[in-house]
Amino acid sequence: MKIEDFIDGVSWGRKDLTNIKDLSLREINEIFALAKLFKSSLKTDGAKLPYLKGKTVVNLFFEPSTRTRTAFEMAAHKLGADVISVASNISSSVKGETLKDTARNIEALMSDMIVVRHSSAGAAQYLADRVKIPVINAGDGAHAHPTQALLDAFTMREHFGDDISGLKVTILGDILFSRVARSNIYALDKLGAKVTLAGPSTLVPDEFKSLGVNICYDLPEAIADADVVMLLRIQHERQRANYFPSISEYASIFGLGVRRENLLKKGAIIMHPGPINRGVELDSVLADSGRSVILNQVTHGVAVRMAVMKLCMGASLKGK
Repeated sequence: MKIEDFIDGVSWGRKDLTNIKDLSLREINEIFALAKLFKSSLKTDGAKLPYLKGKTVVNLFFEPSTRTRTAFEMAAHKLGADVISVASNISSSVKGETLKDTARNIEALMSDMIVVRHSSAGAAQYLADRVKIPVINAGDGAHAHPTQALLDAFTMREHFGDDISGLKVTILGDILFSRVARSNIYALDKLGAKVTLAGPSTLVPDEFKSLGVNICYDLPEAIADADVVMLLRIQHERQRANYFPSISEYASIFGLGVRRENLLKKGAIIMHPGPINRGVELDSVLADSGRSVILNQVTHGVAVRMAVMKLCMGASLKGK
């Protein structure tokens, strides 16, 4: 199918993407279908596409980022848009300007889309409710990171096939403070995958059972029958207490090292949203091994974000 034909027939109606929880399975599949077309197009010729030509996307990042910010920049450029990236340390927020005023001034400057990362849960939705242009959530506190969950699920589908219902996914690490884990739980549940959360009991509280996941505190048991093992780093920047005795002890009990590879079943893959703390949650040998699809995740992040940006922009223009 041609990209133009798909876009003409799409039923997407959201100007914003702020979380996974509110998305329907149909909407997720629309994102994946368009991302697949974009991925194919980029692979064949790599040329810029015209779908956001003449538009300006502002990346408003109040937290450090490399992969996510660069992927959004790349996605916007690939769609033909102009991109302006604003870091918190050079924005008027350091002078006391509120988030709402920052966003409304960006809108008044005739920008067409805001991609926002913020340390406060709900920040993206707060902005989406107050500006008329599309808002894409690039991560808000420990609440949500929708495009990361989408690219993770897209990577699983590209590896195992479009139907991942019944796929066993173990998410291992700092679940309590992870927006990636929360968004993945919602996305994978909608797609029919079976999720197990693993790590220290202090970082994997029982309250997550209400989301329909399994919880396991024994590493060998948690990964034994997993098709996917997704490692998460320790979110030190969000923790205000010690949740385990030491990094070395965490690595010895819950780190996926070379000696534990034999615990993985044949065909199981390793994922990580990055950045990797090599030697802590994941050994370098495994991170760079044939089981790893970590770099595939990064590549797919561009195509998925292209799809999200195009769909939200299209819905915004229809609403005008």
